[in-house]
Amino acid sequence: MLHAKALPGNPYDGHTLAEVIAETEALTGRAIERAYVDKGYRGHHAPKPRSVFISGQRRGVHGVIKRELRRRSAIEAVIGHMKTDGHLGRNFLKGYRGDHANAVLTAVGYNFRLILAWLRLLLRLILAILEESIRPDRKLRAAC
Repeated sequence: MLHAKALPGNPYDGHTLAEVIAETEALTGRAIERAYVDKGYRGHHAPKPRSVFISGQRRGVHGVIKRELRRRSAIEAVIGHMKTDGHLGRNFLKGYRGDHANAVLTAVGYNFRLILAWLRLLLRLILAILEESIRPDRKLRAAC
């Protein structure tokens, strides 16, 4: 999860896109080449409108862009899990700062879960290698 932010009120998605792209570029230090968004971002105010692709768009979508736009549907499940696992539906923290803290901590928790899963896999791999190197050869054992 690269960017999470609570916005006060209920702003139109398209009006927030330019700000979110600029903040994500500042956070990562890299320019965003393409953005894949849902239909709520029609009429967006992005700095490079040709690099924003809306789901269901047919014009100008081919090759790599078409494949990446289909991959975007996998992100919807991640957002849904963050909403349920991070309890974003109900916030017990007060005010705008509480909303912001809840959104950011949910993203941090998601990233920690990914890191822990990767570390768990790495540990299992290291333990399997150590077990193979420590275990005596079965052929020699049977001959004794």
